[in-house]
Amino acid sequence: MNSHSTREALLQRARVWAAEDPDPQTQQELLDLLAGLENPDASLEELEDRFAGTLEFGTAGLRAALGAGPMRMNRVVVRRTAAGLARFLATKAGSAYVPRVVVGYDARHNSLEFAKDSAAVFTAHGFETFLMPSALPTPVLAFAVRHLDADCGVMVTASHNPPQDNGYKVYLGGRVVTDAGQGAQIVSPLDQEIAAAIDYSTPLSSIELADSGWTVLPGKGEDDDVAATYARAVADAVAQKVTDEPSDKYLPIVLTPLHGVGGETMESVLRGAGFTNLHVVQEQSAPDPDFPTVTFPNPEEAGAIDMALELADRVDAALVIANDPDADRCAVAIKSTDGWRMLRGDELGSVLGNFLATSLADSAEGAVFANSIVSSRRLAGIAAAHNIAHSNTLTGFKWISRVPGLTFGYEEALGYCVAPELVRDKDGISAGLLVAEIAARRHAKGENLQQDLDDLDLKYGLYATDQLSVRVSSLDLIGAMMGRIRAQAPESLGGSPVDSVIDLSLPGGDLPPTDGVLFATADDTRVIIRPSGTEPKLKCYLEVHLNADAPGTLDEQRLAAQERLAEVRNDVSEALGL
Repeated sequence: MNSHSTREALLQRARVWAAEDPDPQTQQELLDLLAGLENPDASLEELEDRFAGTLEFGTAGLRAALGAGPMRMNRVVVRRTAAGLARFLATKAGSAYVPRVVVGYDARHNSLEFAKDSAAVFTAHGFETFLMPSALPTPVLAFAVRHLDADCGVMVTASHNPPQDNGYKVYLGGRVVTDAGQGAQIVSPLDQEIAAAIDYSTPLSSIELADSGWTVLPGKGEDDDVAATYARAVADAVAQKVTDEPSDKYLPIVLTPLHGVGGETMESVLRGAGFTNLHVVQEQSAPDPDFPTVTFPNPEEAGAIDMALELADRVDAALVIANDPDADRCAVAIKSTDGWRMLRGDELGSVLGNFLATSLADSAEGAVFANSIVSSRRLAGIAAAHNIAHSNTLTGFKWISRVPGLTFGYEEALGYCVAPELVRDKDGISAGLLVAEIAARRHAKGENLQQDLDDLDLKYGLYATDQLSVRVSSLDLIGAMMGRIRAQAPESLGGSPVDSVIDLSLPGGDLPPTDGVLFATADDTRVIIRPSGTEPKLKCYLEVHLNADAPGTLDEQRLAAQERLAEVRNDVSEALGL
């Protein structure tokens, strides 16, 4: 096919797409782009990018920038995805039952429209379909999947991604998944089966939509309000896990939902548990899909919680709790001698794990702790000290949450599952409540969570972690860097010889194959390098370990660990060719 024919074929595909598009905004967006291409010398780069293929449906569902075309998130893609998911569910059900589906959404651009389109597709297939009453946190949707005994849950969210993105997350439960993963996000091969059922070539008009027939779940002020039911369940679950000792629940706490949908639920849960001295960052309290006060709506990113820290200084707070926009993550900041600092995910994971392990006491039999392989190794030591089973998993809560018998699980990216009996996923709301309960007990003694960290370092040795993230413009660059690190592995890291290199993509390991490389040194330093599963990033997870009997004071040990981490970071950067 010559260049003229190729150009005309691409333009024709775009015209057909625009003619079918039910969204006037993305339809006009595409028509404007086509109008600019009437000049035969105009560049096709933008159009080629939008029509380079189709969004890949995987274990993260879908996530991409909003816009027209099969490589963007839009109503055409969502309807075809929902139709494919419906075909998958219908095949699983056969004639044995009618699938039950619940659909949730956050407050991002087009989230409500995507949710309604999905509900219309599922209802047209004859499914029993429920729609959340409003924009609510992802943990509320995950709770509803199990609470309603649904076979499938769909959450329209891009979590902590930039404002221009949206996504489509899928949970399976009910009669489709009956093992420990019931109510959890999909994993392989289920994602592949759903992807195979999505027909990207079918005319959009062939996808049947119901005008009505789905059930909108009870909302605020109604009996059986789904968010209130979730909040009560979380409060009860955490109350059963906390120890009976003096606590000061009047400690001043600053909250921010970062313009997301978790603010009202987080505040409601805390007040219901007796925390009344709450201060919300008003500029960030209401859902806003443009996230106007932050550069990047992720509490992990530098500057994201600056407004919360400023408010904390003004009200002399004892604790800062920040949720990401869909509230499945929880960030915590505490006051130190040098001012406020946010706890790393591994630090908070250790604090939560140690508290829960201690509270289990004589009832630890059958309990299981789990964390992702890229998280700190400290939780395994805590579990062993309390005779609790421990499991390492692949990265992502879709793996952590389906560990059989899970009692507590976490990943370093601020994700914590403290009530797996309610939510088989990371949950920033229940985690925030448990953190507040722990902090209240420390506050009653004139202490804060730093004392928990000090106690852990003294008992288990110091585990210092850091992360090097490399954001790229092209996924090809990630492949090149992974190829380089596999071909030219560093001989030492932080001055210690590398004595073990494990290619995690090869079969035969303790975990299913995944794209990553693990390096271990003679002095127990560990580095894992892997591509991000949700963003165009290469991630490097660094951890150094000093034994509890290492020389020097705790402050001196921490300084030594940070110096080693800096050396390791430099060595990894050099090995990647940065």
